[in-house]
Amino acid sequence: FFFPEISTLSLPLPPKKLIGNMEREFIAERQKGLQAYLDVITTHHILSNCELVKKFLDPNNYSVNYTEIALQHPKWEVVEPLKDIGWRIRKKYFLMKIKNQPKERLVLSWADLGPDKYLSDRDLQYAVKLLSSCSHPYIYKITFATANESSALVIRPFSEKGTLKDLIYKAKPKDPFLKKYCNPKKIQGLELQQIKTYGRQILEVLKFLHEKGFPYGHLHSANVMLDGDTCKLLDLENSLLGLPSFYRSYFSQFRKINTLEGVDVHCFGHLLYEMTYGRPPDTIPVESFPPAPSVFVVSVLESILTCEALKNGMPTVSRLLQMPLFSDVLLTNSEKPQFKIPTKLKEALKISKECIEKRLTEEQKLIHQHRRLTRAQSHHGSEEEKKKRKILARKKSKRSANENGEEHSAKYSNSNNSAGSGASSPLTSPSSPTPPSTAGASSIPPAPPPPPPPPAAPPPSTEVPTARPEVSASRGALLSSIQNFQKGTLKKTQTCDYSAPRIS
Repeated sequence: FFFPEISTLSLPLPPKKLIGNMEREFIAERQKGLQAYLDVITTHHILSNCELVKKFLDPNNYSVNYTEIALQHPKWEVVEPLKDIGWRIRKKYFLMKIKNQPKERLVLSWADLGPDKYLSDRDLQYAVKLLSSCSHPYIYKITFATANESSALVIRPFSEKGTLKDLIYKAKPKDPFLKKYCNPKKIQGLELQQIKTYGRQILEVLKFLHEKGFPYGHLHSANVMLDGDTCKLLDLENSLLGLPSFYRSYFSQFRKINTLEGVDVHCFGHLLYEMTYGRPPDTIPVESFPPAPSVFVVSVLESILTCEALKNGMPTVSRLLQMPLFSDVLLTNSEKPQFKIPTKLKEALKISKECIEKRLTEEQKLIHQHRRLTRAQSHHGSEEEKKKRKILARKKSKRSANENGEEHSAKYSNSNNSAGSGASSPLTSPSSPTPPSTAGASSIPPAPPPPPPPPAAPPPSTEVPTARPEVSASRGALLSSIQNFQKGTLKKTQTCDYSAPRIS
């Protein structure tokens, strides 16, 4: 129940449990309420990444006190901890100061290694230390950076203006992440010129990193620092440490987004939407866009966030820079970028990038298979499918009953035919005794003319078994033989009568 207080969200809390109330109906209602409460939290993009949620749902993997670990070997003086200003669980922030420069404020960030860490410990330490030598007008300066076999530490100057997300949400940089961004009081996008300028600057630095072969994949508005009218990228170390992206739950659902360059472009679409409308998109893909300051903004968003774009793949950064929204933006900063990466480290970064992309592809494949299985189970369990199965079962049962009835009728007819043949055998037997004739042979009247043949039997029905026509033909032949019987054709016989009494 901590979330409504800090995030100001209205959540569906279950009914409170009264002492001693153990009625089955009340407990069942409370269980349903708790499940609905958890469903809302886990489907909310920001709440689901909160440390309290992770510790509650998975206490075995989230039981470590990361604040204590981060402060084990401090090299600067800690002014105050910046509690929960970020969304990551295994990343902690502290406001620092240098002893000989007490007025200058720095931010120390400490992070554990993530599941996409594929660099060797030696390459990781070298790459992280190399970040402090990177100089680019749109990359935020790093004062100090180091790493070991389990974590990394980075120190940067503290900015009172905060990040691009703080500007959009009118938030204070030191406030907790949930309080700043979860339920903003006022939703308002940036002006068109700000959207064009900031968008162009971010695309330029992405293009620079892609050309250098440096993997990023962590673009979102809270990773863009504001320095006057200039946007500067943060957290370049995240990809080296193997940390998951803020938008991973989105792009892992679409198999066409399978490279880190494509991930960066997709994340840029989220950022552009947030700059334009003052809030993240409700769903991905986006079916329709609200009115925007320019049709050119919508055209860029359509090329990234629509269903068609997600099916066909992301445009390149160079393609976005050529679109009308950014092509006419003049960049006034003349600082020359410098970021020298040794050849051996470049090769290690390339292999690491390929491993990250391979893991993403495998995860997307598993999600795709799970969704197919879920759709099939949902379709099979739908009311419409249940009705269809019931109708088919009834038809099958009816057809089986008809076949059983017809088989019984055929057996009954066969038994009747056998009985009829036994009854007519005395009539056709030549050895049957007949009473003696009282008249001569000449007095026998002529035989009557034979009756007309019986009408042909109608064609058998398709539902009658094949044995039925043979039975009908046999009965017809028997009846015809009986009707055509002529008494005169019988041979005359002499009968010796021994029934009279004898007198000896």
